[in-house]
Amino acid sequence: MLDRTYINAQEALKRILDTLDLTIIQAETIDIEDSYGRILAEDIYSPEDLPGFDRSTVDGYALISEDTFGAKETSPAYLQVKGDILMGVEVNIEITRGECLRVPTGGMLPSGADAVIMFEHTQRVKEDMIEVCKSLSKYENVILHDEDIKKGELVLPKGRPLRSQEVGALAGLGITRLKVYKRPTVSIISTGDEIVPATSPAKKGQVRDINSFTLDGLIRQCGAITIKQGIFMDEYEPLKAVFTKALSESDLVLISGGTSAGIKDMTARIINETGQPGVLFHGVSIKPGKPLIGGIVNHKPVFGLPGHPAAIFVSFDTFISPVLKRLSGIAVEGPPVPTLKATIAKSLSSTAGREDHIRVSLSRDTDGRYIATPILGKSGLIRTLIKADGIVVIEAHKLGMDAGQEVDVRLF
Repeated sequence: MLDRTYINAQEALKRILDTLDLTIIQAETIDIEDSYGRILAEDIYSPEDLPGFDRSTVDGYALISEDTFGAKETSPAYLQVKGDILMGVEVNIEITRGECLRVPTGGMLPSGADAVIMFEHTQRVKEDMIEVCKSLSKYENVILHDEDIKKGELVLPKGRPLRSQEVGALAGLGITRLKVYKRPTVSIISTGDEIVPATSPAKKGQVRDINSFTLDGLIRQCGAITIKQGIFMDEYEPLKAVFTKALSESDLVLISGGTSAGIKDMTARIINETGQPGVLFHGVSIKPGKPLIGGIVNHKPVFGLPGHPAAIFVSFDTFISPVLKRLSGIAVEGPPVPTLKATIAKSLSSTAGREDHIRVSLSRDTDGRYIATPILGKSGLIRTLIKADGIVVIEAHKLGMDAGQEVDVRLF
């Protein structure tokens, strides 16, 4: 049964997320070279200590810290230099009280040493003897063999996105084959009698396909794979056929257009007739994006998106991106959406109970503070997105904001 009640954005998203069947998410094993941006499908425990040996963090002399206690420029300690430590070579020399070895940054400490004095805090007395002009504490300028990562320690939890630093850590531990979640695939179905391919000349009354390109870029940013099903007229049988095909080929289906009330509104009907549970909401108290449809068909999420480009962008950011994160297997939140503080340049009004997403451009005043200038215009205008640097959200319980008010700008 079609639900035409306009619900708030939080409730709409909750309905989708609570109904998702995450057991359909599959994993695969890949080489570490291909792991950037992927999501771990297993907990990673360290097979060894890292770095695996005590090492110096400075260029200097490896020594026993007790030999330096009380040392200062006016009363230095004297140590015998037994030789040099080479990079990448295991050290089999042991030092005793009164001895030291020259060591480079990253070099292995010899047995017996527990600190490193920097060259600049020493004076060469003769070829095999130095003055130490500073007192050191135990383990000063030293990284211990298990100080970075201990053997058996949980290094990365399942559901963690792999950035360059995580991949580097895995390489350092010798882990070169990883189990990750498969990238979700997203089908885009573009609808509308007036839509023509971007490569075609647009006659009067026609518009080129914008939304499939916008959605493709947003899907790629989420680490997912796009399948463009094509452009279809507002005819029931062809739309239902391509929708059924898209469901069999992908993990999520997006239908662009066909969500507004009217004679040619077939999206909700097709969703409900194709599988269960069908449409979960039709209409959200958000601007732009009010006619949005969301549903689940045979365990797979589907969205009927408004046709206007700005509404597409807001709908994706608010609803589809969180769903894609779940389908990607993300269980450990990454960094939050980048925001910055700014002063709103003009007063804005909003309708109570509706969440407004206002596009803004950013500039600086003479004091270097950010000014957010609203870019007002209908959601069908492409230039409002091109000129915008981010979005300011007026929450549903507010009636607007005053000029000069500090706001959080969510950056694109």
